[in-house]
Amino acid sequence: MEAVLLIGIQASGKTTFYERRFSDSHVRVSLDLLKTRVREGILLDSCLAGGKAFVVDNTNVSSERRAAYIAKAKAAGFRVAGYYFRTPVADALRRNRQRAGRGAVPPAGLVGTFKRLQPPAWSEGFDALYVVETLPGGAFAVEEHPADGPSPAPA
Repeated sequence: MEAVLLIGIQASGKTTFYERRFSDSHVRVSLDLLKTRVREGILLDSCLAGGKAFVVDNTNVSSERRAAYIAKAKAAGFRVAGYYFRTPVADALRRNRQRAGRGAVPPAGLVGTFKRLQPPAWSEGFDALYVVETLPGGAFAVEEHPADGPSPAPA
């Protein structure tokens, strides 16, 4: 049983990464889809109770927000993996401009999220922690974050 937290600013590639890597095996838990924390909680609790692997596809930029997911997952016996999308703001803003309609985030909101970003640390309780970079052409580079290394710096 695995719980995955995607961590990064808007337009960093989190949802595309989910679709390519986890969509066949993990339930997607996302505020973009569910619209409210109540609905998110219901789906999350269902996954935990049923032992179903899931991915939390939100920005998850604060250690406090991540702690709530990690505590619940650990209490249910899940292994917790974090994927930190280290994305330069300029790259995210460029990708955000390519989004259509409601998918686009106001630039000030994206920059504000970046300012609140707290890179994840092993001390938060992760069983695995990775750093993801979105490459030109939409590919992803994934590196395991060393267990004894400092928190990965934002781009």
